[in-house]
Amino acid sequence: MKYKISKEFFPFSHFTPPISEKFLAVAVPHMKTPKYLFKDKALDVSCHRVESYDGATIECFLLAPRAIDTPAPCLIYLHGGGFVLAAAGYHYKNAMRYAKEVGCKVVFVNYRLAPKHPHPIFFEDSYAALCWAYENAETLGIDPARIAIGGDSAGSTLAVGTCLMAKDRNHPVKLCFQMLPYPFLYARNNSESCKKFTDTPMWNSTLSTRIAPMTRVDPSDPNYIYYSPVESESLHGLPPAYVETAEFDCLHDDGILYVQRLREEGIAVELNETKGTMHGFDIVQGAKTTKAALDARIRFMKKQFYGE
Repeated sequence: MKYKISKEFFPFSHFTPPISEKFLAVAVPHMKTPKYLFKDKALDVSCHRVESYDGATIECFLLAPRAIDTPAPCLIYLHGGGFVLAAAGYHYKNAMRYAKEVGCKVVFVNYRLAPKHPHPIFFEDSYAALCWAYENAETLGIDPARIAIGGDSAGSTLAVGTCLMAKDRNHPVKLCFQMLPYPFLYARNNSESCKKFTDTPMWNSTLSTRIAPMTRVDPSDPNYIYYSPVESESLHGLPPAYVETAEFDCLHDDGILYVQRLREEGIAVELNETKGTMHGFDIVQGAKTTKAALDARIRFMKKQFYGE
């Protein structure tokens, strides 16, 4: 089916990843950290090995603007990719822009991926990164009272799930906000947008169905709620949120449902419903719609961190 997606997103408006275990086995090893991450003269970037819950270590990059005063606010950033794909170039570019334009440090988390590392590993890795940043805040030049969390798509799932884990585990961190572009937050895959957008480019509900067995998430697991937070009995105590939806996206309604749940709980939320967009539209960094969306994200983060 053809959709009225803006021409500014060509050619990705005609691209859908051929997700399968065979494809992932070939593609993921070639998804490397881009060299430009370390060449930006405005940023200091350091690599850290962070121990996760099972003794394994994960890679985290700390992005720090060179002119920033410390202790500085910090965003824990969790990239999208359906829990199975490594970070893409635009994930790094977004994180770099957040650090420079918001004026914050960014912890970029390379959590382990399914199907090799199924649920709950990607959640536990994300939680471990948050704990590491908080516990080592003084050494890292981070203000422990100004830590936030965010991620796009599956990264949003991890961000919200980590918020809930911190609450349930009585972690002392008080997160400033949730930053959630085109989030995946309702795992039942039966919303109206999921029923409608089965073949949209970049992502669709057919691919969501294909991913589910690879993550090995059990709906009967009590911790399933981290994977589908719209279904949580209570979101009380979660921080303010920025939620951004794409118009032609099977996950559009995930964002709307989550906004409704947050508002029911009295939690402040900013909703940005982008138009003419598909899932992952910000892969086209030069598009006017992408620039406007990134500007909106940055304004929200600056306001939450600095009151601007």
